[in-house]
Amino acid sequence: MIPDLRHNYTNHGWLRERAILAAKNLDVDVINFKIQQSLPGNEITFKSNDTVVDPDEVVNYPVEFLNSLDLPGMPPHNLRLKIGSPIILLRNLNAPKLCNGTRLVIKKITGNILQATILIGKFQGEVVLLRRIPIMIPSDSPIPFKRFQFPIRLAFSLTINNSQGQTMTICGLDLENPCFSHGQLYVACSRVGKPSNLFVYTPHGLTKYIVNIMALR
Repeated sequence: MIPDLRHNYTNHGWLRERAILAAKNLDVDVINFKIQQSLPGNEITFKSNDTVVDPDEVVNYPVEFLNSLDLPGMPPHNLRLKIGSPIILLRNLNAPKLCNGTRLVIKKITGNILQATILIGKFQGEVVLLRRIPIMIPSDSPIPFKRFQFPIRLAFSLTINNSQGQTMTICGLDLENPCFSHGQLYVACSRVGKPSNLFVYTPHGLTKYIVNIMALR
């Protein structure tokens, strides 16, 4: 799936054509951490600044608690990066060049500025600068707070939901924890054009296929 990574990760053509998909953020984070550890160079950690929207709620939601939250569509509190690591944007920054779902690779880290090369789409190969921005928690969250952080996550591995709209030549699918919603398995399997380029791991060779009950009527 990712053969000889230490020699290939600087090849953007090789990097853009492959990724490992998983159903949950927890699985994706574990995979990303393990792969990034195999890259040469120092790992740099960027910690977010988390604050509640309503100042009167500070006592109820201390900063340590907000830091511990890792929610879908949000960057992590502890964002660990290395030069050469692929990332995915979580927000629209400058459409159509920098949109939610754009994959890039870290080129240089200077203070609180990331220099990155766009991996996919019309603007692939262009170098852009990324900075931290205030990111509001999704509206369906019971705790209104904002996170000041780079709007990115590592992208050696992606959640199946984040992979929608992505096209890959080679795709790994880790289903140690199975899909949990209708259509996820189809989305994951349709990221590649040839079945022979899809590599699936499941415990005991079995997984769940979630179907909307309305589709069976």
